[in-house]
Amino acid sequence: MRYTGPKEKISRKVGENLGLKAERSFSPKSAFLKKPYRPGAHGKMRRRAASEFGTQLMEKQKVKFTYGITEKQLERYFKEAKNKKGVAGDLLLAALEKRVDNVIYRSGFAASRAIARQMASHGHFLLNGKKITIPSYSVKIGETVTVKPKSRNKAIFANIDNKLKKHEAPAWLAVDKKNLEVKIKSEPKIDDLPKNFNMNTIISYYSK
Repeated sequence: MRYTGPKEKISRKVGENLGLKAERSFSPKSAFLKKPYRPGAHGKMRRRAASEFGTQLMEKQKVKFTYGITEKQLERYFKEAKNKKGVAGDLLLAALEKRVDNVIYRSGFAASRAIARQMASHGHFLLNGKKITIPSYSVKIGETVTVKPKSRNKAIFANIDNKLKKHEAPAWLAVDKKNLEVKIKSEPKIDDLPKNFNMNTIISYYSK
C-alpha cells in the first residue's frame, strides 16, 4: 500500500501540506489548513525535535507520499541514482519527475498525481501514439504523451481547456494545450525539481 490513511491526515502527520487532495488541499476546506497539527489525541502538543534518523525517515516518507510510491520503488530509484554520474539526490528526484503519471500531473492534465496515476492505469493516455497503462514508465526526450481521443469527452477531463489556460508546466515539458499533448523537451533541470525535500537526508538514510 502507498498510503497509511486519509491523504489529508498524511500531510498533518508530516507537518507539511503535500497537496495530496488536489485543489482541496489549498482551499478553506483543507483539513491541514483547519488543523495544522498532527492527528490524534495528542496532536496539538508541541512536536519534539526529531533525531537525525527521525528527520531522515520523515523526509523519505514525504517523498513516498508525494509521488505515491512504495518503499521498494524508492529504494530502487536510489540505487539507480547512486550508480549514475552526478548528484544522487537530484538524479533521484529527476527520475521521479520523469514518471509518466507525474508528467501527466505536471502538464496540467490531472489535478493531482494520484488522479494522474489512476488515469494512466485506466488507459486514458497514449505514449507516442500507443496506449500506455504503466504509471511508473520513465519518459524519454522526444517522446509525447497525449490524452486519448476517445477519453476527451469523459468527466475526468471536464473543463480541461479552462484549467490548462491557468496552468504553467515546467520548462522541460512542451504542452500543446489545444491537442492535449505534451512533448518531453529535455531532462528535468535543477531549477525544475521540487525544493521542499531535503534529499541529502534521504541519501544518507539509504547510504548506511
